[in-house]
Amino acid sequence: MTAASPALLHAVGDRALTWLDEHREHFRLTPEDRAAGSTLIERIKPIGELVINMQVLFREGVAGSRQHARAGQLLDFAWRDLLDGGNVLAALQHDEPLSPVPFEVYAAFHELGYRHPGLEAAMEVCRRTATWAALEMVPNRRLGVLNAERKMGLSPGADFDRAVERTWLGRRPEPWTVQLHIAYDLTHTVFHLTNWGEAPGRVPPAIASYLELYLPAWMDDWAELEHWDLLGELLVVDACLPRPTLDARYWERYAAAQSDTGAMPVQRGMPDGDPAEVFDAVHHPTLVAAFASAMATSRALSADVA
Repeated sequence: MTAASPALLHAVGDRALTWLDEHREHFRLTPEDRAAGSTLIERIKPIGELVINMQVLFREGVAGSRQHARAGQLLDFAWRDLLDGGNVLAALQHDEPLSPVPFEVYAAFHELGYRHPGLEAAMEVCRRTATWAALEMVPNRRLGVLNAERKMGLSPGADFDRAVERTWLGRRPEPWTVQLHIAYDLTHTVFHLTNWGEAPGRVPPAIASYLELYLPAWMDDWAELEHWDLLGELLVVDACLPRPTLDARYWERYAAAQSDTGAMPVQRGMPDGDPAEVFDAVHHPTLVAAFASAMATSRALSADVA
């Protein structure tokens, strides 16, 4: 097995960031979005994913001067223009006080130094309720909330290690049972466990060994199906492990699937149609490409590849 070159890894992220920056206006919320709670939540999630990506770029220190400037501008645009300095999150939290979405999105901004005191005060009132800890959610989503609390420097609403044990990945079931939704669940368990790749050492040894053994088979499957969104997330999981492989076989196929514009299709090739609809279809896999690139480039340059 040969590890992918840092140049190839970096190029994927550079192209993805270029596309995201050039299409930033499509992240903007419409008046209709702001008027509908459930729609607003779904439209805010991509903004949260965007800020996490920019955070990873800054944290890993792999952005060139052009990338660094773009990432900073995108962050300011997201906070100031898309979220009105946090007021959009505050309004959503007021309308749906027990939704974890504004809390998780704000936590990513908070970690980067952005502040909205009124939103923090309102969130703290909700966190004091018994309902906050009793909210029913799938185990990997619970991890997301606990990690957001950790980002904010708050006392956790539940035991983190026990929450990990309740996830599908924490139980380490039969690897052949991994279907699409299970695969996405296990990737996000790793993301929340490591704080989006910041701390590979937080992956328990038993889980790390399980992933090292079966991750190549899962990547084979999804690469064969040309499901680039999920393959990208699995490449991130590899980069989050204590000893990543950064296998060139998968990275070369993944890089070849990226469009000339920098966008990454969900599966097979790029869709055609209205630019806004195309954006909705491919912004997530393109964000994943930027994330995977930043993590893999950092690990390749640190020379801790298996």
